[in-house]
Amino acid sequence: MNLAKKPIDPLPHAKGDDLTGAGPLKLAAIGLESEFGLVVDGQEAKPEDVFGTPQQFIREKLMHRQGTSYHLPNGGAVYFDTGVIEIATPVIEIAPECAARAGRSLWEGIRFVREELDAWEARTGRTARLVGFSTHYNVSFDVPAAAQGSHRTVEKLAHLLVHLLPVPAMLLGANKRSTGIGVRPRGNRIEITADFTPSPALMIATATLITGVVRHIMQWPSYELDELDRRGLPVIEGFVPMKHTSRQGWLARKDCYPQNPFAADPNARLWTVRPAYHARHPADPRTHLSLRDIAVLNTRRFRRSIRRFCDPFTLRLINDVLLARAPSLLDLADRPDAYEHVGRIVSWDDLFPEALLARSRYERVLIRAIAGRKLRLGGEVFTPLRLRGWAEVLFRRPDGTRQAFSLDFLADRLDAWR
Repeated sequence: MNLAKKPIDPLPHAKGDDLTGAGPLKLAAIGLESEFGLVVDGQEAKPEDVFGTPQQFIREKLMHRQGTSYHLPNGGAVYFDTGVIEIATPVIEIAPECAARAGRSLWEGIRFVREELDAWEARTGRTARLVGFSTHYNVSFDVPAAAQGSHRTVEKLAHLLVHLLPVPAMLLGANKRSTGIGVRPRGNRIEITADFTPSPALMIATATLITGVVRHIMQWPSYELDELDRRGLPVIEGFVPMKHTSRQGWLARKDCYPQNPFAADPNARLWTVRPAYHARHPADPRTHLSLRDIAVLNTRRFRRSIRRFCDPFTLRLINDVLLARAPSLLDLADRPDAYEHVGRIVSWDDLFPEALLARSRYERVLIRAIAGRKLRLGGEVFTPLRLRGWAEVLFRRPDGTRQAFSLDFLADRLDAWR
């Protein structure tokens, strides 16, 4: 999910069209996307071979994005990508409880797709399972170019984060069979790649922690690796990240550590950390730390930033998992069966109903546009046609010409929608 990408408009332009829009999003945003394998009649299958496009098993008419990508009623999207079904949230502006909004949106999308597959099963007499594969957590990188420099680039930030984020992220969102957690610089955003987490609450906790840590470190004056040593943050001795297996970036794979951390007991003090930690904390007598120790020490430094984006329920869950008052998936003997039937064994149960947690402004714009609600501006009525990337909506004027408006422009005019 590109938080600001603006694709070329494939439709022919008419005289009078105004497709200039307003460029990238003005507000920092987050977004989640998850990939699922498809098992049909007990056999792994490529969704494009079975269905062609998502519209072939989804009963209601969806707004088309591009290729096999279609918008979901809640503002997200579903599409097929090289053999997997991918479900993505819309962009959601960074604000208090934004990770809960993003997690809700993703799991609403999962529930929608699962219900449509249930209906397809009833029509055809066949079976279809969604198998959890991966989740990507996207956070805007909005440091102005003038404030960057050679020590403060998105690439440097990704390299620094891969030394810090994996341990707390694996406690909240990984499982015994996980192989790695990655960090990729994507121009205007940082993308954290991890296994799918078959628990809405734990996925929201992981997204909250990632958002809080990334947004805090983004304000540091330097993203050089020695900042972690200078600030006394523990890094496992012998950890050497590898190049990410897809696109640019870094990967904390299981074999980048002295032993596999995903398979280890998270409470066992098996890990030595770089000497800089002990130099900064001479009062700490421990020569070895557990994964939970390292996760607690690292996240403690960012607790104010994490709390800033957190809801009360998720804050308690993060603390309880890291302090062993609630189980991590790493505490289980094996990867839970919920991965094998996402949407059935585990599903969204309205953990954050709208009455308690309102939609973000960007979500509300996209939901209105996707539903085809008309917009009245300056005495004219505009009909939404489709989205251009995630940052603009394309409308038709009464005279047939088209007008592009940015999400920011529309978010300030929510009361103008019919």
